[in-house]
Formats: sequence, structure tokens, C-alpha cells
Amino acid sequence: MQLLLKIFIIILFFIFSFGKTFAADIPIIVIAPSQKPQSKSTVGTSVTVYDESTINKSNDYFLGDVLGNGTTSFNYFQTGGHGMTSGIQLRGIPKRYSTVYIDGVRQSDPASVSDDFDFSHILTNSISRVEILKGNQSSVYGSGAMGGTINVTTKRGKPGFQRDVTYNTGSNGTHNLGVSMSGANEKNDFYIGFERFITDGISAMDNNDESDDYRNNSIIANFGHKFSNKLKLENSFRLMDALVEYDTTADGSDPRQDDEELEQSDFSFSTALKYEPSEKFTNHLTFSKYNITRTANLYTDKQDDYKGSRKSLNYYGNYNFDLDSSVVFGVDTKFDTMNYRQTSTWKEFNKEGATTNSVYADYQKRFSKNLYATLGGRIDDHSVVGEESSYRTTLAYLLDDKTTKFKGSYGKAFRFPSLYELYYVYGAHPKVREKMQAETSKGFDIGFEKSFFDLGLNIDLTYFNTVYYDAIEGWSGNTEYAAWGNTRNNASRTKAQGLEFLSKWKTNDSLNFDFNYTYTSTYDGAEQDDPNKNSDYYNSQMVRVPRHFFNLATNYIFPDENLSLTLHTKVSDKVRDYGNANQPADGSYEDVKLNSYMVNDLSLNYKLWGAYNVFFDVINVFDKKYNTALQYSQMDRTFNFGIKRSY
Repeated sequence: MQLLLKIFIIILFFIFSFGKTFAADIPIIVIAPSQKPQSKSTVGTSVTVYDESTINKSNDYFLGDVLGNGTTSFNYFQTGGHGMTSGIQLRGIPKRYSTVYIDGVRQSDPASVSDDFDFSHILTNSISRVEILKGNQSSVYGSGAMGGTINVTTKRGKPGFQRDVTYNTGSNGTHNLGVSMSGANEKNDFYIGFERFITDGISAMDNNDESDDYRNNSIIANFGHKFSNKLKLENSFRLMDALVEYDTTADGSDPRQDDEELEQSDFSFSTALKYEPSEKFTNHLTFSKYNITRTANLYTDKQDDYKGSRKSLNYYGNYNFDLDSSVVFGVDTKFDTMNYRQTSTWKEFNKEGATTNSVYADYQKRFSKNLYATLGGRIDDHSVVGEESSYRTTLAYLLDDKTTKFKGSYGKAFRFPSLYELYYVYGAHPKVREKMQAETSKGFDIGFEKSFFDLGLNIDLTYFNTVYYDAIEGWSGNTEYAAWGNTRNNASRTKAQGLEFLSKWKTNDSLNFDFNYTYTSTYDGAEQDDPNKNSDYYNSQMVRVPRHFFNLATNYIFPDENLSLTLHTKVSDKVRDYGNANQPADGSYEDVKLNSYMVNDLSLNYKLWGAYNVFFDVINVFDKKYNTALQYSQMDRTFNFGIKRSY
């Protein structure tokens, strides 16, 4: 920690040796930090924004690939090619400690082991904006937001009438078609978008060369009606249906199998009534529903069915006392259920559920001309685990020249056990369930943002430090209820700290660079159980988290301004991963090391006749063989060609 702080201070001194610059910046408005619009310059939380123009410039099929190419502390791994299970690790901790919202609806899977979210099925064409908050965010977003929160907003209708068509085709029999219609007038707005993605795919595993197919059909629709200047109704709808082949290991047989299929359906809906009796006071009442169904082993009569559901009712209020102070407050109740049938193991579980009631408040104050602060707190009451509290405070200090901001935050976050962990892991014993408690974390970050307008340079440097306690781990064996084997809270401390550096440098009207770097040092206290293996890759580092990760985007616009080129370069340090049953040796599940890698992606875009955008991509230009999860393939050299038109 002391070394990282010294490096942080040295970089700070070096940057400010450039001297002052004077210019006015265009304010960036963010919503996610406190669930209300505010200038990014007043926010003490580390937040990364992807607006609609940034997303549209990317030719990636899936949102995870877009985000993985452009920010720090966003470790994105995938167990194979398109559609295979993926995970997002914010600030070096597992994916179950980051929450995902689409149009305000939480997208985690109540039927999964740890109530997390598989990011691999979100196609990009209907996405309008993404805001990524890093650090403890439970005081605003509740259980699971220990590493951060990802807020995704889909497109809404704009004045007039618009139609959009996108078509891509590429290697491995890949086709992607997206169409949408949208519009708005004084009373109504609407958007409806359909996207279909199909591919023959690559092998999910790297020990065979067969292909694993994937299909995704997605519909997103939004509708709003303005009853008066004070009252408005907004509705959002999302439906995704996917079918994916994947590789697995069959007991006592060749591990190189391709006879597994999984069908997944996601449905989310929200309706919000927004009432603003005055300019100072805003009220939202929102009902939302989320369902997910997964069916595995489609090729046999021993299908496994998993069903998760969430219903939520939320009241949100925002009162502005004056231009310098406001408060956000609300109450929330949600009910999660899951049930599943494992025909392959002859197990069937009844529906189980849990209710969480929450109350929260977030107070914002401008204490002086330059100092902005936020103080927030939340109390959640879980029907099985009990009550848990969280809090956060943030500070942002903006210098008079408006080009330099110092920022910092400190907070406590938590994660309630999932329904699976409470009821189904090894048939959890009721007496153990009574002792289960939430995992908790405490963390802070300090940083600064600086703009050198005369150089065309913007930088953002942050040091972060997070510790979480009472990790929920699987136990079986020498326990009080050994005959059952259960999950329990582990008396451990898991730590993650590091540096995040983001920069944008526009050298001239033709050439600009985006360079990001993350240094992450982690200690997996929940698994550090063998002192003789206390090395970089045995039990100490968090799995699949590189210590060093570089990300560079080089953008060049040719003189005629119609042709542009982007080269993405990603460099990852080696990482630790778990062993698995596919290892050819003794099946001992020993920890393993994944090699470092450097991958380059090239994209060419051409504006044709003013109405069309034609693009050609080469993914993994040098055909690098690499893994982000043990023995699961990543894309080899592939090609992508497409055309977009808006009219």
C-alpha cells in the first residue's frame, strides 16, 4: 500500500508540473451516482460514461466487449466465444460483488449460485448509455454493490420519426441484424428495437476444434406518455431468448464433449409514474419485474430447469432545498424466488424466496464555491438473514480554473447470501441458515482528474483500496453438521487495492489516443489455507484478475474525413485460475497460471453518401492464442463486415 501511495504522489507531482491551463469544458451530466442528474465535475465517486455516440462508433456485437475495450478495473472474462458464460470483475473482486441495472431493473439471476449476472447476452444496437460506478455503492444500490454498479440505459424516442437498420456478417457463419423504429411528439415517445444474432461459433474449449453454435433474439421497447407538465408515465420492456451450445465434462468419458445445449430466456419490465409538483420536488413510483429461465441438457430427456424471479416496488424522491443542497430518498421492497429441477441428478427443489425491505437517503451539499460532498446511508431488512446497513461519503474539490478536480469516497457495502446459498448448497441445514449473515466490505478511493486543453489531454488517476469480510464459502467435512455439508461465512479478509489511470489525448483533428492502465494487487483470504503455497498463483491472488492491464485505442481520421481507422491494443499480465476436471493429469484441481497476452483489433469505418456507415473489422489481427479462463477458447483471427443506416 505504501508503495502504491508513493507512486500516486509522484505521478501527481509530475502532472501538475505542466502548469495551469485555462479553458471551459462542456459539462458531462451523470445520473447513476445518486440517481439524479448532476455534473460529473461535482461527483466524488469514480464514474466512467459511455454515451450513445461512443457506443455507436463501436462495431462490437456485445456490450461486454465494448466496455472491456475502454475503461479501467473492468476485467471481462468469458468461457469461450460469443454467448458463452462471462463475468465482470470491478476493482479486482469476483463478479458477484458488482450489480447490473438495465433501465433501472436489476438484472441478477436469483436462480444462480451467487445471484450474479451473465453479461454475455447484451447486444449493443438498442443501448443508449452506460455509466459505471466503481467502489462501494450499497448505500444507493443495496446488496451486491461492493465492487461497483453498472447502469445501462436503452434508447428512447426522439422528436420526429426515426428508423435504423444495421447488418453485420463475419467469420464463423456470423450474422447480426438490428432494426428499430422510434419517435416522439409533445405527449408521447416510443422506441422499439429488434436484434437477431446467429453464429456457428468456435469451440468453447481449446482442446478440440468443433464449433459451438449460438443464437440470440432480443427485443427492447420503451413508451412514455406525458399527462401534464407535472405527471408522466414511462414503461420499459426487454425480452431476450438465446440458445447456446457448450462443452462440458462427462463422468468417466472423454472430456471433449459437444453435446450440451442451454436455452435461456430473460424478461424484464418496469412502469414508472413520475410526478413533479414543483421544480424543487420530484417523485417516482416504480414497479418492476424480472424473470429468467434456463434449461440445460436439451438433447436428452434429463433436462435441468432453473427459474428465477424478482418483483420490486420502489418509491424515489428528490428534493432540492436550493441550488447548493438536495436530498435523494426512497423506500424499496423486492421479492426474489427461485426453483429448479435437476433431472440429471434426480433432484427437484420447491420454490424458495426471500423479501428485502429497504430505506435509503443521500444528501448532497455544496459547502463552498469549490467543495461538493455527499453523505448517504441505507438500511436493508432481509426476511431470512436480518438487517444490514451501509453508508458512503464522497468529496469533490474543483479548482477555480475548472480543469482540475480532486475526488475521494469512503463507504461500507454488503452482499446478502443468495437463495441458492441459503437453501440448496449441499442441502443447507436450517441451523446453519440461522447463523448466516451478509458479507460486508469497507473501502475508499482517492484521485484527481485534470484537463490540459492546450495539449488536448485529459487524465484521471485513482488509488483504490477495498477489503471484504465474512466471505460465504462452501463447507463440507469437519463441521458441526458434517453430514449435511453447508455454506458458511468464512472468518477471513479478502483485499484488493490498485491504481486506475485513464487518459484521452487529441493530438490534432486527425489523430487521438485513449490509453488506460490498471494495477491490481489482491489477496484471496477466503482461500489462503496453505502457507506452503503462498505465491503469486497459489491461493493468494484473486482468480482471473491480472496484476497489470493496458488498453490503448489509436484513432485516425483520414484527410477526406469519410474514412477512419481504430486500432485497439490490449495487454494483460498473467493470472491465477482454478484447476478443473478437464486437466489431463490427476484431476487434483490444483491452481494454475494463465499466460500473459497482447491482442490487437483493427476497425475501418467509411461514411458513404452521407447516409450509410460501412465498416470492416479484423479481430485478433495477429491470431494470438490466449485464455481468460482455464482451457476455454478466446476468439482467433476473425473478420466482421457490416453497414448501418439511419433515416
